[in-house]
Amino acid sequence: MPATIRSLCDFLEDFAPTDLAEDWDNVGLLVGDPQRPVERLMTCLTVTPASAKEAIQKKADLIVTHHPLPFHAVKQLTTESTTGRILLDLIRANVAVYSPHTAFDSTFAGINQQLAEGLHLSEIHPLDFDPQSPSETGIGRCGLLPTNLSLADVASQLKGFLTIESVQAVGDPDKPIQKIAVGCGSAGHLLSLARCRGCDLFITGETTFHNCLEAEATGLSLLLVGHYHSERFGLEELARVLAKSFKTIEVWPSAAESSPLRRL
Repeated sequence: MPATIRSLCDFLEDFAPTDLAEDWDNVGLLVGDPQRPVERLMTCLTVTPASAKEAIQKKADLIVTHHPLPFHAVKQLTTESTTGRILLDLIRANVAVYSPHTAFDSTFAGINQQLAEGLHLSEIHPLDFDPQSPSETGIGRCGLLPTNLSLADVASQLKGFLTIESVQAVGDPDKPIQKIAVGCGSAGHLLSLARCRGCDLFITGETTFHNCLEAEATGLSLLLVGHYHSERFGLEELARVLAKSFKTIEVWPSAAESSPLRRL
């Protein structure tokens, strides 16, 4: 029996249950007919004009995107907005859209877990871990390095895992680091939780200037890798998971998307 959008949705619901998503999020099947068959599927971090064009040109039946589109409620669907133009193009081309977003961040094999494992942390558990009611799912992750490393050495290890050339840092490069918290995307709101867990370092994609000042004042080191780089690798891994689970479907991570930020 050929795979359908419904069967993909069911798989993704098992993989990253939508009840793990934040209350403000917009997750699940956002565009499309659940009964349509799926032969070609593209994953991406964000549906942009470039990634949408790629999906249409390569005749994808379904896009699995980390960031939802639409994200906020849409009162008009016209070509007068970027969101409207993209959605109308996808609808005309019969391309469905599914987003797991913060459910994928928090699920057991999700982005934060992958990031923690990529740093070879042990004793990994969610930042909102409750010893009285332990769970393998939850917000962020924290864990221990096998041996203490300097902040500079952790930064080097992180750059290698994410295949990036630089990170932004708050803190003394020589500071010894053992306990690390991670929160993909824009997770500055988790700073106080990381500090309460006794972490030496918090790794995220991006945060505000004032959060950086607060981290510096309280002795919590920070490494900022950029929003795109803190999550994109997870969508590449999701493409591999889907390809392995649905062998009749051609699955690929978008080749057209990239970070909008450049260093000049």
